[in-house]
Amino acid sequence: MADINVALHVRVEALPGKEEEVAAFLREGLALVQEEPGTVAWFAVRLSPSTFAIFDAFPDDDARQAHLAGRLGSALTERAGELFAQPPSVEQLDVLAHKLPST
Repeated sequence: MADINVALHVRVEALPGKEEEVAAFLREGLALVQEEPGTVAWFAVRLSPSTFAIFDAFPDDDARQAHLAGRLGSALTERAGELFAQPPSVEQLDVLAHKLPST
């Protein structure tokens, strides 16, 4: 089982009228993070009609920083002005416990 020690919680608020575009952007983000061996778990969720979040988990801070500097992180930054009401809120978390399926 993968060791998970750190995570990210990213919250974004879609601009009015851009909600479905944000949802599609996040769905497409899955292909980008599948290329990252250090991203152990990744979830894109909708919290309300216009509020979305990403939760992802990593074995260590090096993997977390590689993810932040990766393709999805860059795309979030590049498209923030056209999709989001404000810049993404990024919280770096320490994982205290977890349960993942066995591989």
